[in-house]
Amino acid sequence: MEKKLTDKQRDLIESFGVVQESMGLSPASARVNALLTIADTVELTFDDIREALELSKSATSNAINNLLMLKRIGYKTKPGDRKRYFYSKMGQWQDAFMDSMNGLTGYNELLKNILKNRTKDSIEFNAQLKELTDFIDYYQKESIKIIKNWKK
Repeated sequence: MEKKLTDKQRDLIESFGVVQESMGLSPASARVNALLTIADTVELTFDDIREALELSKSATSNAINNLLMLKRIGYKTKPGDRKRYFYSKMGQWQDAFMDSMNGLTGYNELLKNILKNRTKDSIEFNAQLKELTDFIDYYQKESIKIIKNWKK
């Protein structure tokens, strides 16, 4: 990395990393995502990331691949340079949010199908499952409305 991280940036990476861990990311993925959000340079190479976070090659590779799969980061290449330059997709949060809302559809349809095929004898559990599917429907509709209104 051209510029070394300041102590404040290191603290922010750690704090942001801890928060993202609580949201399901692995420690290395959380730190890589935090680094790409906090570093002054918005595009970092594999080696920049590995050196800044003092991670092994394997941990860096796994974290980057995980974040790429989750669409939290992207990469670009530059003419005449074989390196990949990784960047945060923070600016595409609206698309990511809409994708996650739309992704709930399949999950909720499956829950509804499970409910339809459950025994009628488990009244309380079935009622809880029905309440969950109703809430997911409501949550999706309201969340999509909020994003559309935000865009205005």
